[in-house]
Amino acid sequence: MFCLSLGVRQIDEVLPAVAYAFLSGLNASTVGIVALAAVQLAEKAIKDRLTRILVLFGACAGMCYTALWYFPALIIAGGIVTVIWDLFLRQQIEGLKAKREAKKRVQSRLLDRAVVEASNSVELPGRSTGTSQPASGVQRRYAAQTNPDTQAVPETGSACAMNEVDRTDMKSYAIPISIGLTIIAAFFGSFIAILAARGVLSDPPRPLDLFANMYLAGTIIFGGGPVVIPLLREYVVEPGWVSTRDFLIGLAIIQAFPGPNFNFAVYLGALAILGTQHSTVLGAFIGFMGIFVPGITLAVGFQSLWGTLRDKPLVSSMLRGINAAAVGLVFTAVYRLWEIGYLTQEASSGQSLGRDPWWVVVTTLTYASNAWFRVPPPIAIIGGGILGLCWYGAVGS
Repeated sequence: MFCLSLGVRQIDEVLPAVAYAFLSGLNASTVGIVALAAVQLAEKAIKDRLTRILVLFGACAGMCYTALWYFPALIIAGGIVTVIWDLFLRQQIEGLKAKREAKKRVQSRLLDRAVVEASNSVELPGRSTGTSQPASGVQRRYAAQTNPDTQAVPETGSACAMNEVDRTDMKSYAIPISIGLTIIAAFFGSFIAILAARGVLSDPPRPLDLFANMYLAGTIIFGGGPVVIPLLREYVVEPGWVSTRDFLIGLAIIQAFPGPNFNFAVYLGALAILGTQHSTVLGAFIGFMGIFVPGITLAVGFQSLWGTLRDKPLVSSMLRGINAAAVGLVFTAVYRLWEIGYLTQEASSGQSLGRDPWWVVVTTLTYASNAWFRVPPPIAIIGGGILGLCWYGAVGS
């Protein structure tokens, strides 16, 4: 990715029309791949109605507003909502439902008892009062309700099976809790110090500003690699460090290459440092360290605590909501990439792919080919670029 940044920096500001057609095809196919990733992540994140609502909330809220603090706030809000629901509101609502059902059962029993007493007080014609009559349906139902011996005993085998927790061997690679807590405290201390230093300075140097943004993105990323795309775009494109065109070129290539999306930060870091007195090597190193260090550090630190935290309802509930809200942001990335994916000589900063039906076709074909026919993403994205050249040959020349 660093070598790619060196090549991109040599590209002229205005490219030939055929190059923009090729890039637009790559962008349209990239949108299809990211859209598929969003759908697949949503299928894993949605566990119930609440998580479905949180995915929709994250997607819709992320489209309406952009700010450096906004996406982290949405993710944290998702975790708070699930905690409140799982640990407080659900019990209250279930308690009210149980009381209502119990009241209905009591009323039903009283009604059945009244019907039974009324039927017993009436002497049927042509029958001797001493002759036993077969019990009516109401009588049988009343007897079943009043006799606890006739109640069916629920099977407990399936319930016990569902309550079994998959115990992973944590002892073979766990670190002492004291060391884990020290690592976590040191990380959050550095996190606060970096953001505070950036906030105190009226004109922070570009390396510090870049590292703070990457450090923040690496800390709050949750839910898979595609979640990093909208954050990185807001943290490097909006400040004006990287152009929309260069961002889209790197995004298309990172999707076509193997490896995690976090490598994209190396490319963006090298480009973001351009125009300053610092070397692009420093920018690439800052991007790499800023995006990877938080996740690795927190993983090592929480390794000592995870054996205990994994069974805490508060932790599992919060992670469920955070994951759902983060997945919603991937749909935000699909929308934002869609709105800037069509490049031309007149609009090199990007415009909506919906302006030309052909790019809609390219996006749809890429999505379907990867989802239904298992075409690898690199081949699907390159195919999108070829379709962009076909479009240029038909209408652009």
